[in-house]
Amino acid sequence: MDRAEAIRVRPAQAGDAQALAALCRAHAAFEELPYQADGHTSRLAQALENSRLHAWVAERDGDIVGYASATLDFSTLCARTFVHLDCLYLDPQARNCALGSALMAAVAEFGRRKGYRDMQWQTPAWNEAALRFYDRSGARRLSKQRYTLPLAAVVGGASA
Repeated sequence: MDRAEAIRVRPAQAGDAQALAALCRAHAAFEELPYQADGHTSRLAQALENSRLHAWVAERDGDIVGYASATLDFSTLCARTFVHLDCLYLDPQARNCALGSALMAAVAEFGRRKGYRDMQWQTPAWNEAALRFYDRSGARRLSKQRYTLPLAAVVGGASA
């Protein structure tokens, strides 16, 4: 007998850090990014506890199958704080069932309640499914590149 799956989105708690870390590992693998497990779970728990990180989890039948995370950032050009959607990831089997939209809505509502006007994020240019999803959300796509620089590589103001 089939039954409807119970799905919901809720704010993440420090106790969700282990499940979040597992999703982060899968997310990093999907995007072909390095992942360092050492201490990751405890750092996530601490960031959630001290509100440095704001996150929401998507549950299906009580299992955490996705997440969105956000931080607050400041735009010098606009002279305003904005919500930075750091990550949005769903297990492949949890996609295309409105959980991504529900996670985006949760982050957007968080920003509205805080009084912020904008949410910003980035996604890999090769992730066509994500690009279509974000385009449907009404977001405006910008043409920019994202860089990351390990600070240990910077010596005397220049890269080593």
